[in-house]
Amino acid sequence: MPDEGTGLPCPACGTLNQPGRRFCRRCAAELTPAAQAAPLPWWRTVWPFRRRTRAGSGRAFRFFVILAVVLALCAGGFLLLPAGRALIEDTRDKLGKARPVTPAQVSASAAVPGHPATDTTDGLRNRYWGAPGPGASVTYTFSKPFRLVDVIITNGASTAPEEYAREARALQLDMEVTTQDGEKHRKELTLSDKPGPQTISTGISDAKTVRLVLRSPVGLTRGRHLAVAEVEFFQRS
Repeated sequence: MPDEGTGLPCPACGTLNQPGRRFCRRCAAELTPAAQAAPLPWWRTVWPFRRRTRAGSGRAFRFFVILAVVLALCAGGFLLLPAGRALIEDTRDKLGKARPVTPAQVSASAAVPGHPATDTTDGLRNRYWGAPGPGASVTYTFSKPFRLVDVIITNGASTAPEEYAREARALQLDMEVTTQDGEKHRKELTLSDKPGPQTISTGISDAKTVRLVLRSPVGLTRGRHLAVAEVEFFQRS
């Protein structure tokens, strides 16, 4: 009979057992327990990857969960794409250099004699477009679409302080920019009642026409009219 006093100790009670025994002769504890599974990598600890699979159990469910997450991310990226594009374009506007662009055609809904709307694009700030009252509009049409970065408006009859208040001024303008594909962008511009150029940042791509409507007149009394000395447009170079 083999000597039971030699061999490997039981992991539970310490009793020596002959090699080849599966259970302890004293406490019946398993002498060679199955090796513990290696710990899961960190990414397998996140649901729905954290379960160990046997014979394909749960794989189809996890596949559909992963597919749903991927589709949701793609949909979110698609919805955020316009905002991302706008951010990129705005950054390019700030980093780029603006240069002037001249409209190919200027037309107004009304103008007082001797002060046509074309005076707003002649480069002279002592000549102006004279509009009879609020609601009058001027439309600028360009030969090809461009990225409209800034609009500079010189309000009043002149940049000279003594001539500025000679005629009435519009302190608000409704701006409507129409792109090459017909999309319209509307913005309300507020001007200070002071002589000199005032810059309005726009950031509109593929601009084809710009229409300005005069609002909120100041100094408009009998025998006077609204005056706009100059309107300048700038594109990204």
